[in-house]
Amino acid sequence: MKISARNQLKGKIVEVAKGATTAHVRIDIGGAIVTASITNEAVDELKLKVGAEAYAVIKASDVMVAVS
Repeated sequence: MKISARNQLKGKIVEVAKGATTAHVRIDIGGAIVTASITNEAVDELKLKVGAEAYAVIKASDVMVAVS
């Protein structure tokens, strides 16, 4: 699959937590964890599960940074 997004981070899924309509998928990208919010339908269609390799694709319009 070719996509135009340049911010692609390869990692391993460490958690899939489904809610009422949206799931949070946590991906370990080499010691840092990235959390993606996607639909439950997308989780099912992509067959996402803990231990599977995945890419976090970041769209610049959806990136938020928090300082602690």
